[in-house]
Amino acid sequence: MKTKRHLSASLEDYLETILNIEAEKKAARVKDIADRMHVRSASVTGALRTLAKRGLVNYAPYDIVTLTPAGEAVARRIARRHRALNSFFRDVLCVEEQVAEECACRMEHMVSDSVMERFVSLAELLESGPCGTVKWDARKHGFVFRKGRES
Repeated sequence: MKTKRHLSASLEDYLETILNIEAEKKAARVKDIADRMHVRSASVTGALRTLAKRGLVNYAPYDIVTLTPAGEAVARRIARRHRALNSFFRDVLCVEEQVAEECACRMEHMVSDSVMERFVSLAELLESGPCGTVKWDARKHGFVFRKGRES
C-alpha cells in the first residue's frame, strides 16, 4: 500500500473534498464529489482509482466513497493547512473572503511541510490571541498589535 508518495495538488483537493462531504453526509458519491469540485464524473473516477491504489480511499464503481484511515489523516492535514491559511488571510491580513479562499487553496499545496507546520502554528497562536491580537490596518498601511482579546 503506497500512501507516502507525493500527491498532486489535484489529488489532495479530492481528499479534502471527500473529507468535507463525509462530514456532512457520512459518505460521498462520485456525483457529490464532481458537483462540489465542478469537474466531470469521469475525472473523479480517475482520481479515485489513483487514490484507491495508494490506499487512501475505499472506492468501487457505483458505490459510496470513503476515506481510509491513512486517507483521512492526509485529508485532515490538508484541511488544517487550508483553514490556517484562510483564517490568516481573512482575520490577520483582512483579505476579503473570496480572495482568502482562492489563495489558501493554492498555497496549501505549494509550501513544504516543515514551513507550513510553522506557519500553521503561528496562525493558530495569532488566532488564539493569548496576549493580544495582530491585525492589518489599511489606514496605517501595516500591522498593529492590540493588547487583550478583541471580541
